[in-house]
Amino acid sequence: MSLSAKATFAGMKNNACIRVLQTSLLVLFLSVAVNAQISKQINKQYQSWFSINNTIKLNSRWAILADFHTRHNDFLAHPSFNIVRGGVQYSVDKNLSVAAGYGHMWLYPTKEGWETISNENRIFEQVIYTSKFRKANVLQRFRNEQRWQQKIENDKRTGNNKFTNRFRYLLSLTVPVFKNPKVPSLVVADEVLLQAGKEVVNNTLDQNRIFIGVKEQLTPSLSFDTGYMLVFQQKSSGYQYDKNNTFRLFFYYSPQLYKTAKTK
Repeated sequence: MSLSAKATFAGMKNNACIRVLQTSLLVLFLSVAVNAQISKQINKQYQSWFSINNTIKLNSRWAILADFHTRHNDFLAHPSFNIVRGGVQYSVDKNLSVAAGYGHMWLYPTKEGWETISNENRIFEQVIYTSKFRKANVLQRFRNEQRWQQKIENDKRTGNNKFTNRFRYLLSLTVPVFKNPKVPSLVVADEVLLQAGKEVVNNTLDQNRIFIGVKEQLTPSLSFDTGYMLVFQQKSSGYQYDKNNTFRLFFYYSPQLYKTAKTK
């Protein structure tokens, strides 16, 4: 190859590198510009959340689960959602139980002027393990949910559903602060909710729920906990978040429908 040809080839090579560099810098600049325009948006809300959670014990192994939840925005002013859930639970031993069931949610619109409620059908499977750590009662729950959510566009149902598979892990500690059992115990809990599915692109981390409050045992079969829950939820856009400061009041009812055999 002649010197002039080599020079021409080197010049073309340098020009190509320069163009690649210019293109990379342009892409980087556009990316930074887009990210600057789409900054994190946090929507702060104040909510109340009430529920009754029933575990109806049929015998030492089997139980029926029946829950009802209702949540409101602006404390009590506007409904957020209602959920009913039922299932069957099997106790492997006194610490370990497994369950499966069905739930239905009515999700109210948040856009001003909209009235159409989105229905959601879900199937769930869960494992609960209880233990003790020093004075604290420890509850760990892993729940898997398959969810079919109605899509709403322009305040109308489209006839299509969004399917997601959600994985939830709850860690809850109940600590008796005082020796008197009639005095409420301290409760601290955190639940992480991850989701997957064809339409889940930007918000694999769906929610994180942190709770701190007190728990009171009213009768052998009825108790409640109440306190503050922070629900931090990432929306499907990826840059929009809901920060829900929530007052929570949950009741737990566990009647026993069988008689325990008396020891002689």
